[in-house]
Amino acid sequence: MTPEPGVLVLAATPIGRVGDAPPRLAEELATADVVAAEDTRRLKRLTSDLGVTITGRVVSYFEGNETARTPVLLEALLAGERVLLVTDAGMPSVSDPGYRLVAAAVEADVLVTAVPGPSAVLTALAVSGLPVDRFCFEGFLPRKAGERSRRLAGLANEERTMVFFEAPHRTEAALAAMAEALGGDRAAAVCRELTKTHEEVRRGPLDDLVAWAAEGVRGEVTIVVSGAPEAAGVANDPASLLAAVADREGSGMPRKEAIVEVAKLAGVPKREVYNLVHGS
Repeated sequence: MTPEPGVLVLAATPIGRVGDAPPRLAEELATADVVAAEDTRRLKRLTSDLGVTITGRVVSYFEGNETARTPVLLEALLAGERVLLVTDAGMPSVSDPGYRLVAAAVEADVLVTAVPGPSAVLTALAVSGLPVDRFCFEGFLPRKAGERSRRLAGLANEERTMVFFEAPHRTEAALAAMAEALGGDRAAAVCRELTKTHEEVRRGPLDDLVAWAAEGVRGEVTIVVSGAPEAAGVANDPASLLAAVADREGSGMPRKEAIVEVAKLAGVPKREVYNLVHGS
């Protein structure tokens, strides 16, 4: 007889103070059949701080073994076990291991649930002082300067508030690239060591934040940047359409994205703008 599938539990862990741990986290850690952790040493410190004894199996699940370990954990789920997934901080699968396992569990009709809790994305957004009614999470920017510049150029006209993760030693370069692509006067906030003893939130235009970061940045960093001003409409005559596409391409936006945006702003079919640009 085939056993009923188990449950995959994604559990948020503190991003700073252990007292921020959701109450259900201790219960899940104590009762799970399998605890998959990004760093088993950090897991040991967390359970010690929480006064929890893990009774199930503990396995590592990090970027380097995520692909190989996913089928093993899926097998445990299909055997009816309760698998708890935790990362070093915050919610699993948000710029951390977890997505592959979630996708595999969903594909296999395994129940996936979560223990909600601390989130660096939402915490930074809330304390930034920037608009929060619409936002997007962009994760980590590419490490290579060219790729980073191209990614940011594609976000130049993004109207939602944007949230990024960044390593402390790359923060100055990231802010400088943002200032170049988005404008040095664009409002932003750098949130450092959120909820920890040395928490710091620096707010101001990107140019000012670049100067601040030049002195060195330490700790976990989340950057929040205000969106672009609402774009004005584009006239739908051929000359205006072509000029609008050329202007966006000149700012670094890929032609395909420029055509889509101009068509939307002008209220005309995308094919019409495409044909004009390509001389069809």
